[in-house]
Amino acid sequence: MTLSITARLLAATLLLGGSTAYAQADKTTTTVEKKTEDALKLPPLPADKSITQTARIGGRAINYKATVGTIPVRDDKGKEIGQVTYTAYTIADRDPARPVTFAFNGGPGAASVYLNLGAVGPKRVQFGAQGDAPSDAPIARDNPNSWLDFTDLVFIDPIGTGFSRSLVDEAETKKSFYANDPDIRYLSKVVYDWLVKEGRLRSPKYLMGESYGGYRAPRIAYELQSQIGVGVNGLIMVSPYLDPASGDDATALSPLPWMTALPSMAAANLERQGRLTPAAMADVEAYTRGDFARDLLRGRSDPEATGRIVSRVTELTGLDPALVRRLGGRVDTGTYLREIHRTDGTIGSVYDSNVTAFDPFPWSAQQQSNDPILDALIGPTTSAMVDFVTREVGWKTDARYNALSYAVNRAWDRGKPADTPVTDLRKAIANDPKMRVLIVHGWDDLSCPFFASRLIVDQMPAFGQSERVQLRVYAGGHMFYSRNDSGARFKADAAQLYR
Repeated sequence: MTLSITARLLAATLLLGGSTAYAQADKTTTTVEKKTEDALKLPPLPADKSITQTARIGGRAINYKATVGTIPVRDDKGKEIGQVTYTAYTIADRDPARPVTFAFNGGPGAASVYLNLGAVGPKRVQFGAQGDAPSDAPIARDNPNSWLDFTDLVFIDPIGTGFSRSLVDEAETKKSFYANDPDIRYLSKVVYDWLVKEGRLRSPKYLMGESYGGYRAPRIAYELQSQIGVGVNGLIMVSPYLDPASGDDATALSPLPWMTALPSMAAANLERQGRLTPAAMADVEAYTRGDFARDLLRGRSDPEATGRIVSRVTELTGLDPALVRRLGGRVDTGTYLREIHRTDGTIGSVYDSNVTAFDPFPWSAQQQSNDPILDALIGPTTSAMVDFVTREVGWKTDARYNALSYAVNRAWDRGKPADTPVTDLRKAIANDPKMRVLIVHGWDDLSCPFFASRLIVDQMPAFGQSERVQLRVYAGGHMFYSRNDSGARFKADAAQLYR
């Protein structure tokens, strides 16, 4: 058994006995605690700083203020336990009718740089598509698909990501920040604090979340609405992680894991053949809801069911028929990504299976490398964001910037899988007859497949008018916005939501 330093010292003094020993132990404990406190006293982050920039968006030049700042996080007793950094882009127009959108990425452990410099911010760095490389120059250029022409934008980095940081020890950090429910509570307060700080409580408010940020968005909306006292006009959920209970599990009794993944595999196969269209995907979805689901549920009770599944899944995915037969037509994501590109020595990304990288260990039975998209985007996004913050804005710090923290992800307490985000989404929409929701996906995404959201939306009530919750799917994968055409379509659909 390993004891802490303090515990080992106390154990040793008890063996010596006597009041002097206890006094020495108390003194040593105090010294250790003081050293721990001193270690947590990090150099202060810079004061908020703003600059004026210009970008050409929507065919016209837009002047805006770019601000890098921090918002303190306090516990119930008022003690500062963390500091959240944000990047805000605002137009000088102080019309209270101008919307403001708060954006979160996911992970858990991802900074907001991907939505910022990839999707809707005024400047853009190319990443996440086939041919993008870590050594590409991290030069941010005007983003024609930015949303700044119809909403101000605030990109928030949760604790442990970007430059945001905890000011308490490891145990308290996990308790206060690295778990589903505390995460929602403190980030909701950060949104409220920014609105108060900037005098924007009268503005229309929107929340945007990607991936696990899509888990956050509906929960933050309901927390703001029901606990803090801030109404939210709309939600935009990008490739959202909405249903933790229906993941890719080869031992699952439910057919849902196989159902949600198959259409994205089929979409990637159609795209490789140049035949990806909404009409073609409508046929795939109809099969998945119909004969595929029925044959999965029949299982051994119908000896011919597996044969039917194998035949159609082989056709839809493009995989080797012998492999599909061995799997009983139930193709898991890892096998698909490894096998679909095996003949050319590459491996596909779970975020877009048609984005590949060379497999460094092609003869290994298991994948031995990280995801092609994840490894390729850390370089350009980190370098571009740090260059913007420290050189352009002049917010000088020597702290490390975490675009994607694997340490935060490992430390995260996910709790019991449940449909909490969907439950909170239903309650938030039901409470506010004016709230509207846009859920968007890429066809090829296997990390958060679009068909899971399709099934979820179809099980929701109409809430008076069906268009209040819309689902749109675009060419591409998890970060479909890395493709210019898909980013433009996404912006057009979002603009309708804001109008």
